[in-house]
Amino acid sequence: MADILKQILAKPIQLADQVTKAADEASSFKQECAELKSKTEKLVDLLRQAARASSDLYERPTRLIIDDTEQVLVKALSLVLKCRANGLMKRVFTIIPAAAFRKMSSQLENSIGNVSWLLRVSASGDDRDNEYLGLPPIAANEPILCLIWEQIAILYTGSLDNRSDAAASLVSLARDNDRYGKLIIEEGGVGPLLKLLKEGKIEGQENAAKAIGLLGKDPESVEHMIHAGVCTVFAKTLKEGPMKVQAVTAWAVSELAANYTKCQNLFAQHNIIRLLVSHLAFETIQEHSKYAIASNKATLIHAVVMANSNNATVKVAVDEDHQSPVLHPMGNQTPNQMHNVVTSTMAMKGGAKSPQKPSTNHVRSNSQGNVKQFHHVYYQPQQSGATMKGRELEDPATKFYMKAMAARALWHLAKGNSSICRSITESRALLCFAVLLETGTYDVQFNSAMALMEITAVAARDTNLRRSAFKPNSHACKLIVDQLLNIIEKADSELLIPCIKAIGNLARTFRATETRMIAPLVKLLDEREAEVSKEAAIALTKFACTDNYLHLDHSKAIISAGGAKHLIQLVYFGEQIVQLSALVLLCYIALHVPDSKELAQSEALTVLEWASKQSYMTQDETIDALLQEAKSRLELYQSRGSRGFH
Repeated sequence: MADILKQILAKPIQLADQVTKAADEASSFKQECAELKSKTEKLVDLLRQAARASSDLYERPTRLIIDDTEQVLVKALSLVLKCRANGLMKRVFTIIPAAAFRKMSSQLENSIGNVSWLLRVSASGDDRDNEYLGLPPIAANEPILCLIWEQIAILYTGSLDNRSDAAASLVSLARDNDRYGKLIIEEGGVGPLLKLLKEGKIEGQENAAKAIGLLGKDPESVEHMIHAGVCTVFAKTLKEGPMKVQAVTAWAVSELAANYTKCQNLFAQHNIIRLLVSHLAFETIQEHSKYAIASNKATLIHAVVMANSNNATVKVAVDEDHQSPVLHPMGNQTPNQMHNVVTSTMAMKGGAKSPQKPSTNHVRSNSQGNVKQFHHVYYQPQQSGATMKGRELEDPATKFYMKAMAARALWHLAKGNSSICRSITESRALLCFAVLLETGTYDVQFNSAMALMEITAVAARDTNLRRSAFKPNSHACKLIVDQLLNIIEKADSELLIPCIKAIGNLARTFRATETRMIAPLVKLLDEREAEVSKEAAIALTKFACTDNYLHLDHSKAIISAGGAKHLIQLVYFGEQIVQLSALVLLCYIALHVPDSKELAQSEALTVLEWASKQSYMTQDETIDALLQEAKSRLELYQSRGSRGFH
């Protein structure tokens, strides 16, 4: 880079020497030419200083300033050469207005100011001594550009403390105005920010991570950062950095992923999903006796040992997620301890020999017996002792903030991405979300709920993911459903809507006998907030729609829970955003259970006839077709006069 800048500086230096030489040979306007020569000499001295310090120059303003200076010197040379004209006829036909010299003198003065500012701003922090650098003439029309140049120059050459302050200034600029963020990227601010994130002090690293997160507000900006190496730096920080910095970095990951979904897989390729899950799991799972996780090299065994005074049941689920060695966060237990727990439980009953590779079937067939106590085995990804100790000593607020940001990052990384959702569900993340929905701070709970909403939304479309991650007998799935229903039943939290959506997304995973989620959703149809009623209707529609194999059972459950009367009210009197959702659900129920006594008593046929005459309700061809089909089915079973039941 220094060699390139030297080449850029060579031409204006040559032009300045030519101007000086031509001024000495001037035969007219000698005084004006002498003044131009004086300023040109001052300018060329500054240009030579810049050439000697080319390795320290901040490239972006250097190119702009040198280009502008070169144009000024070309004009100066042309003007001075006119004053060198010999012969009477040349002097007569060469007209030089006096204003031309004043204008040129002013332009040379501006070039001197620009190059002088460039040398000052490119000086190291110690040499500059925090002096006010002023405003270069080239940035007179856009003062903010000068401020951005100054801060980025400090990021390149300043001390760690000064670089931290500069990053904080860029955070303020990027937060205030999107255009300023664009300028920071265009002026080369991403590279030094990433460097500060790698090697700065904690405060500087936090400021750098914040700045990067704020700068990634559109796909073009995020793509620029990816080319600059943001994925590698983030992965290193999430693995080795201080927890405060890791938390801000996780937030930055969420911002970039939210604004440019194509970067999701790039983050996943750099192992960021696993690192985020490890932060989510730290001091989360082991605090709850419901959860037990062990890993034996490449295989992770989720074992939950539930005991009472008479017997114990050992449930084992195999998960092929962990490929790296792991260790116990509470001590130095070996990875074979879970194997010992399982085999010792088997031995208590029948004295079975310890198998070399215990299988799920073997464990289940030999696990009937009396167990007097719980056995818990918990593992975290391997980390150095110093790192683990540092994490454990962090204050609770920082730990919760770390979890909140990790959950937020997983939320945005999972959105619409089947492969990432599969990676998340094959890890311990679902268990962590279940715990954090119950025990976390509000931010942790909200981000966990949003992450589950996005994961279940993908699972609703991806059959393989749904069958592998949300099996009806899956312990993690049961715990998540319990927590989601608990929040829905309370119905007094801002977590309500994402939890409603998540339950709706899981509609095709429930058995026919499992109807406990229907009544709480039906109750929300009578909610005062239109948005809540709308989402409850949409969720129930996923249970009652034809695509759901158990639509008949679920439709009957909705009617039994009193859904018919609520839907009638919503279709007639609800806000427009609720009416259509309620109408679709009512149509599916009428289609599947047309002989329902409750539908007849609620005069559902009359409602459907009324809805078919409302133009805004039948604009959508799909809804109109569904409405006509449901109306026809009801007409077959319910006479308009008697409604079929008296």
